[in-house]
Amino acid sequence: MKNKSELVVGLDIGTTKILCLVGRENEHGKLEILGVGKAESLGVKRGEVQNIKDTVESIKKAVAMASEESKVNIKKVNVGIAGIHIRSMQQHGMAIRAEYTKEIDETDVNGLIEKMKKMQMQPGYEIIHCLPQEFIVDERIGVKDPIGMFGSKLEANFHVITGHISAAQVIYHCIERAGLSIQDLILEPLASSDAVLTEEEKEAGVVLVDIGGGTTDIAIFHDGIIRHTAVLPFGGNIITDDIRMGCNVLQRNAEKLKENHGNALASMVKDNTFVSIPGLKNRQPKEIALKNLALIIQARMKEIIQMVNSEIRASGYEKKLIGGIVLTGGGAMLKNLKALFELETGFDVRIGSPAEFLAKNDRSLQHPMHATGVGLVLQGIRNKRTVLTAQVEDEGVTGQPISVTQKNDPPRGPFYQKILAGFKKIQGMLGEDEEDYNDR
Repeated sequence: MKNKSELVVGLDIGTTKILCLVGRENEHGKLEILGVGKAESLGVKRGEVQNIKDTVESIKKAVAMASEESKVNIKKVNVGIAGIHIRSMQQHGMAIRAEYTKEIDETDVNGLIEKMKKMQMQPGYEIIHCLPQEFIVDERIGVKDPIGMFGSKLEANFHVITGHISAAQVIYHCIERAGLSIQDLILEPLASSDAVLTEEEKEAGVVLVDIGGGTTDIAIFHDGIIRHTAVLPFGGNIITDDIRMGCNVLQRNAEKLKENHGNALASMVKDNTFVSIPGLKNRQPKEIALKNLALIIQARMKEIIQMVNSEIRASGYEKKLIGGIVLTGGGAMLKNLKALFELETGFDVRIGSPAEFLAKNDRSLQHPMHATGVGLVLQGIRNKRTVLTAQVEDEGVTGQPISVTQKNDPPRGPFYQKILAGFKKIQGMLGEDEEDYNDR
């Protein structure tokens, strides 16, 4: 994709921040970011929208900033979805080919995927992603790409990711109220993995651990294929809360303590070292022992690592992860966290950032906290689903970014229609106008 007019927008609705990125692939195959918008996330908790009004305002602010910087009228966005409602499972699918004398093509593969997307889920859940892992063609197992082969029966093992329909419904509603539409809804661990993992790591076997503000997202790869995903209900904010209660300080001071003086390994902190923080009005500053601070952080991080270990064991790939663990997200920058992970898991660990995929002029986005946002843009580019620029040649304008949208919006898919129908049904039951439906 070398056409510079093809732009993609990623919108990361996180627990601590809303990040909007407008990007394109440059002539060197790197991601060039043309516009960045950031806003404090006030309506999201543990990866899920809790206050629609506040979330919409934050989205509008971030999108407006990115639009102004990139000189693009943003209309369509690739949005991440996470939260503790996310579930994953392994499923097997099969299709009989009537024209078995013809080569298997993309139509056959896509047909099998669409068939899997229609399978019955437990009440209240919908399929977000249906990812083929390996194919079977007439009993020939372990086929990674069946296109071009011949066979009467096409089978595949799928990694199916589901989410609660109400959580996705709220995201759609927020985007609509912000004056936008969703081009694609993408699981955040998959987006983050695109931004920080190499193909070699995915082939060797690797665990991505994305430590965000409200959740810790996990994605496990082996043989270049996604094998396991999970979302843990703990992130950096729970550590801040522990510091607030353990040190008896205000929330804002607890966050500063974590960022500026936090340490994941108490053994690396000298005894009798203190930091002073401002007291309340007319009160003396308060001294905090850095050893105690580290003990609080280490205790919570060990709990999160134990949960990560449980997911690794549950995946069945514990002995096949040559690539070890890659930490990313804002929480990955906690001092000595890499060492604590290595100590508790026995795996090699590295800190992953989007630097490898970004153009050199985008240094400000190379922090691990931007992995999901960068990954959403990369997914949009690689899927090649979005035409994000209008070229109005009959008006004498060629190749200029006019609007980040398609001239004619494609029809909505069945997933969106089902969400919209459910929302309208709720409105009818409550007797509310759409604009009044917030703060749920």
